[in-house]
Amino acid sequence: MTKKIAVFGSAFNPPSLGHKSVLERLSHFDQVLLVPSYSHAWRKVMLNYDSRCMMVAAFIADLNLPHLSLCRIEEAISQNDKPVTTYDVMCSLQNEHPNAELTFVIGPDNFLNFSKFYRAEDILSHWQLLSCPETVPIRSTDIRDNIVKNRPISHLTTPGVARILKSEHFYVANGG
Repeated sequence: MTKKIAVFGSAFNPPSLGHKSVLERLSHFDQVLLVPSYSHAWRKVMLNYDSRCMMVAAFIADLNLPHLSLCRIEEAISQNDKPVTTYDVMCSLQNEHPNAELTFVIGPDNFLNFSKFYRAEDILSHWQLLSCPETVPIRSTDIRDNIVKNRPISHLTTPGVARILKSEHFYVANGG
């Protein structure tokens, strides 16, 4: 039987309950790889990569869904801080899992812009694409805005991520 792997890429800047609402609906996959952006193709400003990976690991632990794992493939294939493309990620993952069926999971905002992705047609011809909107309307921006305004965030993310955000002072003005 062919292993079915979902590839869920995001900035995870930071992980939110919106991300959780997507992940909970991917239980039909054998494995779900959470792939934090290393060098964003559209030059999105993000917290440093290791800090976001630390939060993704805490997020996965909090969710307690056995088929989730952190995947640092973008770091491994990055070259000279050039943007890492979805096409490159999928090719590399297919090389690592040659007999698996890979599905790229995308949010509705990126789905509407999918034609702008590097080699979008090649992605569609080689792999499945699943547009999976959040069922909980909480975005990473909401968490960052609440932190800046010194408002609670526990209702926006998981406990482990909230603890890291508080202890590391991420997204606080001049704090990371």
